[in-house]
Amino acid sequence: MATKVLMVAEKPSIALSIATAVSGGRMSTRRGSTDVHEFDGQFRGHHVRYKVTSVIGHVFSLDFPSSYQNWEVTDPMDLFHAPVLKSESNPKAHIRRHLYHEAQGCTYLVLWLDCDREGENICYEVIECTGIHETGPGRRIYRARFSSVTEMDIFNAMENLVGPNKDEALAVDARQEIDLKVGVAFTRFQTRYFQGKYGNLDSRVISYGPCQTPTLGFCVQRYLQITTFKPEKFWSLSPYVIKDGYELQLDWDRNKVFDFNVAVMFQKLVANDGTLKVTDISTKEESKTRPCGLNTVNMLKVASSALGFGPQMAMQLAERLYTQGFISYPRTESTAYPSSFDFRSALSAHSSNPIWGNDVQILLADGFCKPRMGSDAGDHPPITPMRSATEDMLGSDAWRLYQYICQHFIGSVSPDCKYTRTKIEFTSGGELFYCVGQHVISKGFTSIMPWMGVGEKNLPQFKNGEKINILKVDLHEGTTSPPDYLSESELISLMEKNGIGTDASIPVHINNICERNYVQVNSGRRLVPTALGTTLIRGYQCIDPDLCLPDIRSFIEQQITLIAKGKADHVPVVEHVLQQFMEKYSYFVKKIENMDALFEAQFSPLADSGRLLSKCGKCTRYMKYISSQPTRLYCITCEEVYHLPQNGTIKLYKELACPLDGFELLIFSMAGPDGKTFPLCPYCYNSPPFEGIDKLFGTLKLGNSGKIGKGAGMPCFLCPHPTCPHSLITQGVCACPECSGTLVLDPVSAPKWRLCCNMCNCLVSLPQGAHRISTTGKRCPECDSTIIEVDFNKKTTVLSDGATLHEGCILCDELLHSLVEVKHGSSFFRRGRGRGRNRGRGRHRGRGRGGSKHEDPKMSFRDF
Repeated sequence: MATKVLMVAEKPSIALSIATAVSGGRMSTRRGSTDVHEFDGQFRGHHVRYKVTSVIGHVFSLDFPSSYQNWEVTDPMDLFHAPVLKSESNPKAHIRRHLYHEAQGCTYLVLWLDCDREGENICYEVIECTGIHETGPGRRIYRARFSSVTEMDIFNAMENLVGPNKDEALAVDARQEIDLKVGVAFTRFQTRYFQGKYGNLDSRVISYGPCQTPTLGFCVQRYLQITTFKPEKFWSLSPYVIKDGYELQLDWDRNKVFDFNVAVMFQKLVANDGTLKVTDISTKEESKTRPCGLNTVNMLKVASSALGFGPQMAMQLAERLYTQGFISYPRTESTAYPSSFDFRSALSAHSSNPIWGNDVQILLADGFCKPRMGSDAGDHPPITPMRSATEDMLGSDAWRLYQYICQHFIGSVSPDCKYTRTKIEFTSGGELFYCVGQHVISKGFTSIMPWMGVGEKNLPQFKNGEKINILKVDLHEGTTSPPDYLSESELISLMEKNGIGTDASIPVHINNICERNYVQVNSGRRLVPTALGTTLIRGYQCIDPDLCLPDIRSFIEQQITLIAKGKADHVPVVEHVLQQFMEKYSYFVKKIENMDALFEAQFSPLADSGRLLSKCGKCTRYMKYISSQPTRLYCITCEEVYHLPQNGTIKLYKELACPLDGFELLIFSMAGPDGKTFPLCPYCYNSPPFEGIDKLFGTLKLGNSGKIGKGAGMPCFLCPHPTCPHSLITQGVCACPECSGTLVLDPVSAPKWRLCCNMCNCLVSLPQGAHRISTTGKRCPECDSTIIEVDFNKKTTVLSDGATLHEGCILCDELLHSLVEVKHGSSFFRRGRGRGRNRGRGRHRGRGRGGSKHEDPKMSFRDF
């Protein structure tokens, strides 16, 4: 029996490329959680059976245990000492089970994860899942180091397998734990403190992050420079002369002055002189040097400033180009190529390209230049095109990024641009003036990168000592202007300079401050802070400026780098950093009134926001509906806030009241034509009335209410009250055919009557156009489902005797069963931990794949 080798890549497309290259295309493929490619081959001199499969990014994610998930009962301070656990990132993909199953009987494990710290961390996740460990003599686990998925790179990696790097994996674990604990602690406190006080605070979560917040701080700092800027008037002189038929404007050596009278004095001195004397003519050859290799940060900056792509989109396009084999690995800090890099082969792949093929052919014929000496970060070579492509192959956006990567690479091995620069200096009335001309000798790399070209500017012929009459002397008035808002490209430079984030996480942090309504992206991809973003940063500055300055994060990254290099143990590093932030958190909580004063000046109190909607069951006064995110109800008299489900519309439900607490019921409708509708009591939704309800249904959350915890968010379709006319017991009809939920009558769906599952997105269409459909409280003797009563319209009744009333079970009554139809709509809610219990009655007629595809939107370390 042949020895088995399991090879695991980070993405299915990379696994396919590896298997195709190693097998020569002679392989079989079968389906699994991800595809598995099998073939025979040689490994370390032995005949083996290869299995090549993949994960889909991280197998595990870091989070707190369920006992720390309740925002209402957990003190955020406790999170700094709370245990953390790793759980499967995407349980429905079953990657852990898939890897364990495929590893059975395998002697060797070869890890083809991306060659960065995150990839190294995933290596050890895969090792844990497979159960393959280093035991006994000889190595069983190998690490492939590669920078592209070309056949040459794959074979080179196979011939030079190494071991995985535990220190780099631990560095990622350290960063994840620090970011999770610090981010969630501050975020929970801020969100709960401010959301309950201000109505027009348009943000569901007011988050803090050790990377995210300094990133926002750069944007706000520029904004404050703009708003505090005081313009000043200035004046400058511009003499004009005519030489050889050309009118020439000269530049003033002083550039500008800020006193009008002084400017007028200089103007008169020059005008009275009337002539300009040539005092110096200098001509020298200069060069514009070709670029270094392209790293991730520079690619992101160009994508934003020149191509109009945000960093997140640019990385998505680059990763797609990489997995398709068109470019090398797009996450690299290096701008220096390794000495062994084969430039000739890389160039030859583009010699027939219709756009830059001629440039490449000239370089191959005349000899290409070595790229400038860049920096070698020890990770990956610069981003390089690996094979030729056309726009039809890639699509418009990916093509534009690919085109730039190709032009940059070709430019980096092209000659420098050569040009002459001539400067002529003049004097008149004691003042110095000059003009500059440029002439390109050799375009060099600018022929392939024309946007970096040197502009031609021809000057008339002058002689040293020559005097020329002045045509006129203009006095130009101008005003100093503030800097523009920070561009994405400038922000990326600041983040890199200050050690905020990595080449992989910089796009994520920028995207987060945009999605969380802290900044808006304006024309030219410039970042304008919102009122919320500005107030947050000003608040941190009032309490503890360190919280929004890059210094702390830079220090954390230095410590994490020491872990990655094996120079520090990750446990004491994490403990030390968390201790620092715990002290800062404690001080922040004590001084929160300083930030609150800024919020009070910027945002409206709840009492001044919203519109009257429904009656409070405690004081019988009308409560206000606050429509800004997150939507909620506020009782001015009781000073209570009631959270509501998000991403839908809220209306009053026929002025009906909850029999348990007297609060008027509301109707919540999901968006879209098939959006589900259900009633809810604001009080029950926030404070479930039955003890142990969380054990029945687990941790539930409709939409994103901002209220996370056991029992939070219980609408009427989950309420087990035995007599309430709106509860699950009364309105539930039968078991859902697709999950463990119950089909509940939609009370306001007339005339398109329907049942909706209270767990998944299953919809059951009932007889259409009926005058009324209601539950009867009776149960079917055959299947124990609730019997419904249908009151057909006289004109459209389907009853043979012309009658309109009919009672029956939708499962067992042949007439009703023939009139129902199963379909799918918008999901009610996102299910978290726990399992919904079927509270309805009736047998299942068929079982399909059902349930919501959404997961509880918990915070991840990547969010901070």
